[in-house]
Amino acid sequence: MDKKDLFGLCPFVTSQKILSGKWSIYLLYLLKDGPVRFNELMRMMPEEITHTTLSRQLKSLEEEGLIVRKEYSQIPPKVEYFLSEIGNKFDKVLLAMGEWGEEYIEFLKEKA
Repeated sequence: MDKKDLFGLCPFVTSQKILSGKWSIYLLYLLKDGPVRFNELMRMMPEEITHTTLSRQLKSLEEEGLIVRKEYSQIPPKVEYFLSEIGNKFDKVLLAMGEWGEEYIEFLKEKA
């Protein structure tokens, strides 16, 4: 079986492909508490990120169905991003990853 054929069949390959963007998991974390505007997301990022990179990552997550982009017809334009129904289900994974991340940070401290 070709590796490409596992997408949509194997939950691990499918998850990895959808979440492969450098910032995808962190963006899902930032959106877990409700809608956030684009510039707010730019300010919340832990590192410098270009407008283009953030825009591409958001578009990818939107295409995968994990987030929703809502555009308001007003002046100045307003766009909000929030988790879709399936994106909200990722919250349990975020909690588990956060717990594991804390344990790994402790491991690194003990190792140093």
